[in-house]
Amino acid sequence: MTDISGELVFRRGKEVGKAVYQNRPLSKAGISERLFALLFSGLVYPQIWEDPDIDMEAMALGSSHRVVTIASGGCNVLAYLTRSPASVEAVDLNAAHIALNRMKLAAMRHLPSQADVFRFFGSVGNAHNAAAYDRFVAPHLDPVSRHYWERKSWRGRRRIEIFNRNFYQTGLLGLFIAAGHRTAKLHGVDPAELLRAGTMEEQRRFFDEKLAPVFDRRLLRWATARKSSLFGLGIPPAQYDSLITSGDGTMASVLRARLEKLACGFTLKDNYFAWQAFARRYPEPDEAALPAYLEKRNYPTLKANAGRASIHHANMIDFLAAKDAGTVDRFVLLDAQDWMTDAQLNALWTEITRTAAAGARVIFRTAAEPSLLPGRVSASLLDQWSYEEDASLDFSARDRSAIYGGFHLYVKRAA
Repeated sequence: MTDISGELVFRRGKEVGKAVYQNRPLSKAGISERLFALLFSGLVYPQIWEDPDIDMEAMALGSSHRVVTIASGGCNVLAYLTRSPASVEAVDLNAAHIALNRMKLAAMRHLPSQADVFRFFGSVGNAHNAAAYDRFVAPHLDPVSRHYWERKSWRGRRRIEIFNRNFYQTGLLGLFIAAGHRTAKLHGVDPAELLRAGTMEEQRRFFDEKLAPVFDRRLLRWATARKSSLFGLGIPPAQYDSLITSGDGTMASVLRARLEKLACGFTLKDNYFAWQAFARRYPEPDEAALPAYLEKRNYPTLKANAGRASIHHANMIDFLAAKDAGTVDRFVLLDAQDWMTDAQLNALWTEITRTAAAGARVIFRTAAEPSLLPGRVSASLLDQWSYEEDASLDFSARDRSAIYGGFHLYVKRAA
């Protein structure tokens, strides 16, 4: 296939760099930022690590709402469509995420059945998924996305063929989880054994006796003291600095606390994030809950609503700047603000406030526990929003992905 990817593929690292770079190129911090931007220009998140069920509850998402969200791995976009909003506009700086989201939407519309959707995105080891892509999905994709999925590796395999094996073991996140499993096994622990637990008490026992001691190992504490160690989680240097404030001054303590919530905070029947972390796959439908877009009951609604979503390779600030005032009801920022300077935060909230409709809601997550906006975003902007502190704490406690310090909800005040 002719290389027509243009800006989307060959310039994909530049927009990421604009969001990440805060220091001089040859400084230690600047080199770290540029390494992160290089890594982040490829696939990072084969699935999102924010709980869409919490998102939808916090947004009070309804059929009249116009949503603008960061795309990431796209599970959130598809989950929101189960509530039949008026529109979902998803933006992302990462070209691989753009191609993934567009392919997911095309697959939802054109694969023949819900069983085909589940085989493609929900299970592993289905050797015919690439052929299903060729027959049903590829003809409906834009040329740039087709180029991404059909480009061959040095081994001569097309990228789409990873869906014949286990897509969730790819990307930076997949590699990070794999490294975590290897580290645990070096210390005699198989994380997948957690899935044998039949009760939350057994989950707790496995964590306390098997997993927790690994975080006291000198090698792990040394490795996680390097900012680059968390690039696989999509955590840039600036966010690392924020994240480390949540523990005792060591990143090992922070990661231990987050993994503890993931392993012990919810029953395995209810938490597909734990299945991805510990089993490196989604559960089968009879094993545990699934992401909303893979639940059989949601398939007719999703197929009907897929045309309401659009995917944009853009910076969130620039995207909002091009919209008319008062035209967005719900904003989903994921954890993107952790990356931002004060100037970027104020530019973002200027556009959010301008484009927000009456009663608009903004949700986001932070690596540390508190909201990062007070003292950094202009009071004249924040005074137009109500911070729902009690609700935010409740949503944070119930977020099954368990990796963030805080979930935050802001509601537009009446004029």
